[in-house]
Amino acid sequence: MQRSVLQQELDQNQEELQRAIDDEHWVRDLPQHLKRDDRYILQPSVTQCEHLVFGRLSFKGFNPDVEKLMKIHDHEEELLAACQREKEQSITEREMAKRYSALVGIISKKFTSKKRRSDAVKDEEDAEMTRAPKMFLKPEENS
Repeated sequence: MQRSVLQQELDQNQEELQRAIDDEHWVRDLPQHLKRDDRYILQPSVTQCEHLVFGRLSFKGFNPDVEKLMKIHDHEEELLAACQREKEQSITEREMAKRYSALVGIISKKFTSKKRRSDAVKDEEDAEMTRAPKMFLKPEENS
């Protein structure tokens, strides 16, 4: 019994001592810092750091299974690159129609005879002459 009483007294004394230490301990009232993003990324493998596609490589038939996988992957990448190039270099139907409409006039002028071209130029000049000439309009006087 005495031992348990002594043990309880020791526990109480230690708790009081801990409270006293905690009360005396200085604490700064600063806002908690936000957790900054780490500047470093931990990767479990070297393949991502070195931008390797496969963890293993094989050359000259050393590991045929890996070489098959490499060929399949390379073929898929080439197809994706070709599709991307085609999208970048292709033109839309509207652009094609605009270009075609501009070319029709140019080519039609090329194949007309010189006489018809000169007649067309004269007709345009006559049309400009038949329009009413622009005259100076006197401003109204406000008096």
